[in-house]
Amino acid sequence: MTHATKAIYRWLLSDYVKVSNISSENMLYTEKDIESSMNKIETVNFHQEMNVGGVKFWCYTAGHVLGAAMFMIEIAGVKILYTGDFSRQEDRHLMAAEIPNVHPDVLITESTYGTHIHEKREDRESRFTGLVHDIVTRGGRCLIPVFALGRAQELLLILDEYWSNHPEIHDIPIYYASALAKKCMSVYQTYISAMNEKIRRQISISNPFVFKHISNLKSIDHFEDIGPSVVMASPGMMQSGLSRELFESWCTDKRNGTIIAGYCVEGTLAKTILSEPEEIVTMGGNKLPLKCSVDYISFSAHTDYQQTSEFIRALKPPHIVLVHGEQNEMGRLKAALIREYEDDPEYNIDVYNPRNTQTVELHFRGEKMAKVVGELASTKPDEGKKISGILVKRNFNYHIVAPSDLQNYTELAMSTVTQRQSIAYSGSLPMLHYYLTQLSGDVEELEMGDKRKALKVFKTVTVIVEPKMVVLEWTASPVNDMYADAVLTVVLRAEVDPMPQKVVPTPVKVDKAHFKECLLEMLSDMFGTASLSKLIKGDKMTVTVDKKVATISLDTLDVKCEDDSLQQIIQTAVTKLHQSITPVRI
Repeated sequence: MTHATKAIYRWLLSDYVKVSNISSENMLYTEKDIESSMNKIETVNFHQEMNVGGVKFWCYTAGHVLGAAMFMIEIAGVKILYTGDFSRQEDRHLMAAEIPNVHPDVLITESTYGTHIHEKREDRESRFTGLVHDIVTRGGRCLIPVFALGRAQELLLILDEYWSNHPEIHDIPIYYASALAKKCMSVYQTYISAMNEKIRRQISISNPFVFKHISNLKSIDHFEDIGPSVVMASPGMMQSGLSRELFESWCTDKRNGTIIAGYCVEGTLAKTILSEPEEIVTMGGNKLPLKCSVDYISFSAHTDYQQTSEFIRALKPPHIVLVHGEQNEMGRLKAALIREYEDDPEYNIDVYNPRNTQTVELHFRGEKMAKVVGELASTKPDEGKKISGILVKRNFNYHIVAPSDLQNYTELAMSTVTQRQSIAYSGSLPMLHYYLTQLSGDVEELEMGDKRKALKVFKTVTVIVEPKMVVLEWTASPVNDMYADAVLTVVLRAEVDPMPQKVVPTPVKVDKAHFKECLLEMLSDMFGTASLSKLIKGDKMTVTVDKKVATISLDTLDVKCEDDSLQQIIQTAVTKLHQSITPVRI
């Protein structure tokens, strides 16, 4: 909420609790609930960007009532502007709604007045004060049903100024009969900085919300109805309350008058009397003749068609969703907007007017960009170089990180699983060593801390020989698990081998120099002599085919190459060559 909205929220809900205590036994919430909710409200400033779970949002001045805001919401790059109730016309105390400098992809806007056009502010104020003046000078009472917040403050400013300029009516009192309006007035006096420039300039001289000619009416019991007067009372649509009581008392006198100054919903008394019926039905069920004058002047702070259309033209959103309006008004507004922009080749719009609870589905396609961060971003990559890492999606953003950086950029942690498997084995270590050498070619002998013997196979699987069993240990991974399965098969084969322990042949190793000569000759036949590097550094040999470089380790027989197909061809050839020249004991 904005700061002013939070302050007003407190009084509005407290007023509801008081009304509920009178009219209903089943209240939705209590005063204690309101107090508890206050600590859960987080206030925001206009244009302050917030980020919650990857959803960004910020707000703009809406111009409807003090504190009202339009919210721009950004989700995965899609921007949605929700106007709520807004007005693009500056009045006596509020600024007009802002036009955001960010163009939304979706505009959700009110359609309260549909295609209606408001009259100019100066004209409606003149007509309003003229009607009030006529009613009181003919000896009548003027009732102005209003809501406690918003238009009430605007009308009070107009009436106080008009009374100041017309001394001949100074003896006629003006009342605003709403305890809630009085409480909200203190909020208006506090948040002067949130109002328009005229009010901010005036506050340096005098507080415009300290009225000279208007008094607060605490209750109907304190009201002396003895002559002409002006009373602003809530509620605005006269469903019940003080405004309804006064109307029923005054509607039979033709000298009196009622001015409806805001929007009215179908089915309310305010809407009914605008059609000038001959009689009205009271709250008690009785009928009364309607003789007082009834006039309608819209001071409602909702946009009309002209304001809505200009707002849309400035933002040019491709999708418009109409809400907060009667079905017919929404339909007329939708049709008018489509007609207005159907011949514009530069602007295509889709307008939706869903019913309550109806879902609107919009589909957006955009580029998804993943940022490389952490260790992978420490060096500048070369053109065409492939980057391998873990793709992490968080709050609609994508990052590629090295596995070791996972805990630095996410709430995840890297873990390693060490697997251990015990197999019954009654044979000797030389027997096991012999078979494992035939499997992997190179087996490393290890000395454990407790003087136990162990073998390292494929540089990943540790084979620990214990009495009557063998224990395999390895770090779990798809490749290592495959190696462990192969070692397990060899252990089981060695266990059932009938070969006497004393005739176990010594493991045979391939002569590296001989293997190197054979490998050079084979690769020359496969790719040509020009493809081979002239210098062999240590146990590394390189082959270049069509500018693709493959590196062969003479120690581990591993082949590394960016081209998968070339790497597979050379890896198969190297492995087959090594197996073919390995001596066989008979």
